[in-house]
Amino acid sequence: MPTARRPRRGSLQYWPRSRAAKSIPSVNWKIYSQKSIDSTTLLGFIVYKAGMISVEAKDNTPHSMTKGKKIIVPATILECPPAKIFSVRFYWNNQVAFETLIPSDKELKKLVKLPKQSTTFTFDIKKQYDDLRIIAYSVAKKTNIQKTPYLIELALSGSLDDKKKFIQEHIAKDISISEVFKKGSLVDVHGVTKGYGLSGPVKRFGIALKSHKSEKGVRRPGSLAPWHPSRVTFRAPMAGQYGMFSRVIYNNKILDIGKEHEALKNLKHFGNLQSEYLLLRGSVTGPVKRPVLLTVPARVTKKQDKLQFEVTALR
Repeated sequence: MPTARRPRRGSLQYWPRSRAAKSIPSVNWKIYSQKSIDSTTLLGFIVYKAGMISVEAKDNTPHSMTKGKKIIVPATILECPPAKIFSVRFYWNNQVAFETLIPSDKELKKLVKLPKQSTTFTFDIKKQYDDLRIIAYSVAKKTNIQKTPYLIELALSGSLDDKKKFIQEHIAKDISISEVFKKGSLVDVHGVTKGYGLSGPVKRFGIALKSHKSEKGVRRPGSLAPWHPSRVTFRAPMAGQYGMFSRVIYNNKILDIGKEHEALKNLKHFGNLQSEYLLLRGSVTGPVKRPVLLTVPARVTKKQDKLQFEVTALR
C-alpha cells in the first residue's frame, strides 16, 4: 500500500495568529510612496463596508471569452464619507521630526481629546524636514454607523512642494473619494477579518477528525511533538485565536463610484447610504460596518489591470 501523502494543514505564511491591535491596519507607506502618480493626491482613504450586491455589467476586456456580453459580477458596497486633515507630520530621514495640528471644527473637539492648538497653520518652520504625511479622519457623522471618527496616517504623492500645496488647499475642507480614486482603477484593500474568538484546531487549521475509537479526543491532533526535541513548535496545530486578523487584498477593480442609487437602499444590517458609495469587484474582509482602508496598488498585475467592465444595472 503506498504511503498516504497530503499537504500540511494551515498556512505558515501568517504567524503569529493573534488578534489585530486596531480596526484599521497600519500601512508601510514607503512601498506606496514610490509609485508614480500623475497628480498629487492621497495614497489612501477610509471607507466602510456596507454589504454585497450582484452587478450586471458589460465585459469590455480585450481577448475575453465574454467580450461584448453582459455578465453578473459580485461586488462589495463601500460607503465613503469625506475625509479631513487632522494634523501634518514632518519627516526627516524617514523618522517623525515633529507634528502640527490643523485648526479643527468644534464638533471634533467634543469627540476627540485634543491638545492646545494654534489658530493658524504654516509651513514656515525653522526645523528641517524632507517629507510630509497627514493624519486624516473620516467624517463619520455623515454615516449611520458612528460619530467618533477613525484617525490614520496617510501619505501623499508628488514632490515636497506639491504636497505642501495640496495640504494648504484642503485645510478644513472635505476630501471626497472621487478626488482620490477613479472609476476603473485598481486599489488594495487593507482590513481586519471577522473574529471568531477561541477555536479548536479542526476549525482553525482544517485538520481531519480522528476515528471515533481514538483516545484522548477526536477533534485534536494525534501528536503535538516528539520526545526530542522536547518542545512544541509553532507548526503544530493547536487551539487559539481564530479571525480578527489583519489582511490585504491586492488589485481590486473599482466598478463604479456614485452618490445615490435605488438598488442601494435599506441594506441588510446597514440601512441607507448617507454619502458617496464605491462598488468594488469581489469580496472584502470583515463584517458589515467595519472600516476598511483603500490604497493605491502596490504591485499591479496585467491580468487585473486589463479588466474592463461597464456597469448597466444593480440587482
